[in-house]
Amino acid sequence: MKKLLLASLFGLSIILLAACGDSTSGDGDDGLLEKLQDEGKVTIGFANEKPYAYEEDGELKGAAVDIAAAVFAELGIDEMDSQLSEFGQLISGLQAKQFDVITAGMAIMPDRCENVTFGEPEMTYGEGLIVQAGNPLGLESYADIAANPDVTVSVMSGAMENDYLQEEGVDPSQIQSADDIPATFAAVESGRADATTGTEMTVKMALESADTDALEFVETFEQPDVEGIPSYGAAAFHPDEQELVDAYNEKLAELKADGTVAELLEANGFSAEMNMVPDDITTEQICNGEL
Repeated sequence: MKKLLLASLFGLSIILLAACGDSTSGDGDDGLLEKLQDEGKVTIGFANEKPYAYEEDGELKGAAVDIAAAVFAELGIDEMDSQLSEFGQLISGLQAKQFDVITAGMAIMPDRCENVTFGEPEMTYGEGLIVQAGNPLGLESYADIAANPDVTVSVMSGAMENDYLQEEGVDPSQIQSADDIPATFAAVESGRADATTGTEMTVKMALESADTDALEFVETFEQPDVEGIPSYGAAAFHPDEQELVDAYNEKLAELKADGTVAELLEANGFSAEMNMVPDDITTEQICNGEL
């Protein structure tokens, strides 16, 4: 009788251990998507770069923000907890899981694809150049900067323009790093740099906001012929969160199809005709360097 009781207890313990093992397996913990849906809130990493993602009067605004908000609302996540970061720190912050997603109109680039998982592209854009009023050095391209070793250009830390300039032959010693767009403008206005560059919409709208006669946008700027131009901006996620990426992409596709994305781009100063991503362009192609 005692042996039978011991055998029964031993068998029960095996069952309980097996059950505990199941509860801590991959299916035991809720995924990030389910967690965000339960809480109704997502933590957004962004950098102050108008018109993609920026803070104004304590409110998070911008085309990338509005698109992300629309997508997450479709997923049942209505609250966005915004976390301001320097642009160059966004990816490392995402990797450290300080954010659930980066929403900054960040350009999809093969090297970035090694560190984050991008959603499908949401917008496309080119580059722009800001110089001192009158363009005293006659700068109309990155090649012009490369041709004159005395020219210095201020660029936001972590921005893709750092790579574009060097691909066009600009020596790294000619490139100054700054925390944000206003800092690059201040460098040019003070004479510490001769030019600054960024995405066309960013620098054009920043110049309008700066309301200064000391700087001008180069209307005749020649787009660099380098990989990554035109750029395709997208939300970025931690590589572990494929379920969240897939759900985001599904709703994003629906919002592209019904015209919502085009409307949100236009509401933020973009042109739906010029800045909408063609249907045949995918993140996989861009990450693989096919475009």
